[in-house]
Amino acid sequence: MRKLLPLTALVALSACGGGGGGGYESASSGQDRNASAEVMHDSAATDASASGRTAAGPNVGVSAAPGVAFDYRYAFRLPSERISAVQEQHAQACEKLGLTRCRIIGFRYRLIRDDEIEAMLAFKLDPAIARQFGKSGADLVDRSEGMLVDAEINGTDAGAAIAQANRTEAELNEELQKVEQQLARGGIPAYERARLQSEAQMLRQQLRSNRAGRTANQESLATTPMAFHYGSGELIPGFDTRSPIRAALEQAWDNLIGGVATLLLILITLLPWAALALFGWWLVRRLRPRWHAIGTGAEAASAGA
Repeated sequence: MRKLLPLTALVALSACGGGGGGGYESASSGQDRNASAEVMHDSAATDASASGRTAAGPNVGVSAAPGVAFDYRYAFRLPSERISAVQEQHAQACEKLGLTRCRIIGFRYRLIRDDEIEAMLAFKLDPAIARQFGKSGADLVDRSEGMLVDAEINGTDAGAAIAQANRTEAELNEELQKVEQQLARGGIPAYERARLQSEAQMLRQQLRSNRAGRTANQESLATTPMAFHYGSGELIPGFDTRSPIRAALEQAWDNLIGGVATLLLILITLLPWAALALFGWWLVRRLRPRWHAIGTGAEAASAGA
């Protein structure tokens, strides 16, 4: 758990830092992609040797498209003792890119059982480096004796939504201008003026709602969300190196120990009652001769009378 302290501080610093920049130059983007790949590669080299497996998942290219906002989600399986280190290395890779390129916006580390851990790390990334950052993160997991078990990349056509919002705003502004021109004329009946004022207010509300949606789509194009989910368990796919015979023997031994424990519990539960029954049997055997003598004497006395 001591390993979590630096990461917790990192999350606090990254979350409280300045907002991500919307613009970027192509040269600096290339440098940032190389930086993220290098820091993840160097961290994995110091932590674990290459395992010789190719479990990083399919190399499907999802390139940045104009007007499309992407959302990346990855799920990894690792040995429980490696999750904390890999999670921290991913965070360090984000930190090295700087707050304008990558920010940590979410963190979770939960011990479910002694051999099962669930963790998560969420980022906001410059769209130009998002795909390379995710690929480098999966490669780091693979080199750390882990594997990519699920990957999901969703795209939203935010550009089309922004264009539609611009057209809608122009139409609303035109309608609002006509209503305001009607209100500016004199001699309008009171009920007609009230209707026009209500219509103008409704148009203004629609304009505010339309601008809020356009702003949200613009922000989705400026930064790309990405989430890394980590999981482990007693049997991790691809890492159970035990032979079937050994696993069967271990299971049989566990069953034997469990059976003995059950029998011992039953014995402890029944032992006081068995001791009480034994004591009653011994008491009856000791008192039976006396009862017999008393009975014989009583019969003799009655016969003599």
